[in-house]
Parts: sequence; structure tokens; C-alpha cells
Amino acid sequence: MLNIRNATISDLPAMLEIYNDAILTTTATFDLEVETLETRKIWFTKYGEKYPLIVAELDSKVVGYCCLNPFRDKPAYSKSTELSIYIDNKHRGAGIGSLLMTEIIEEAKKLGYHTLLGGITAGNEGSVRLHEKFRFKNVGCLKEVGYKFGEWQDVYFYQLMLE
Repeated sequence: MLNIRNATISDLPAMLEIYNDAILTTTATFDLEVETLETRKIWFTKYGEKYPLIVAELDSKVVGYCCLNPFRDKPAYSKSTELSIYIDNKHRGAGIGSLLMTEIIEEAKKLGYHTLLGGITAGNEGSVRLHEKFRFKNVGCLKEVGYKFGEWQDVYFYQLMLE
């Protein structure tokens, strides 16, 4: 049975495995070097009340996670937030992303955010479909802003107005 819950520090090894796979095999993240458990412990500490971090757990194993992040650090951006979502490569396309997205949108509304943003690298059609399923709109493209796997990467921004 699939369970969506707040992440705990004991979930970090599974989340690290999911993220490192994304680093090595996808353009979903622009990190180029795998992370360590120590660096992810530091990463974990920035989440909490205003920026939730949730996991999808299947048969007691974390198979995906989703979080809200500051969009920008200037005070006028405080009602905008950017989401990140990562699913274990063996469980993509099984509806886990939809369950995580449903929960993180509800969390963003409860926290009083006005808009939710997602940056999606060109070619990540699974992520595009997920965002569009939840009525995110494509609001623009930043051309060739990342260089990964020997190619320049475009990033499309998708936005959901929460009010």
C-alpha cells in the first residue's frame, strides 16, 4: 500500500539513491556530481514548516519524494514557491507522482502560497504531463541555461495559481 507522509531523517538514504540516479541518468536536476549522505543531511535541514518535504512509501520503502522550495530570496517572493519531485526509476508512471503532487499542492494552499512553480528541462515529457494534469501552465522558457550530458539544456517554467 502506498503511503504519503512527511519525510524523516531516516528516509535520507532512499531519497539519496533516487536523487543520485536522477543526477547520473536524467536532466531533471542540473547537479553533475552525485551527492553524499552528509551533503543531503545539510539539504534536509532546510525543510520544515514553511517548506515541507514529503515522501511516497510503498511496502515500507521510499519510492519518491516531493518538496517546496523558496522561489527567490527577496521578501516580495515570499508567497511564491517552487516544487521539486523525484520518483524512483523503477516506479515512474505508476501514479506516485500524482499522489505526491496532490499532497504538495494541498500543503502549499494551507501554507498560504499564491503561486506554485516548476522548472522542467526540455524533453522531460513525463514531468510535463504531470504538471499539465494538475493545470499548471507553461509560462516561458529559458534557453540553454544548463549544460549536461554534452548538450545545452532549456528549462520551461510551469505555474499554478493557487488562489
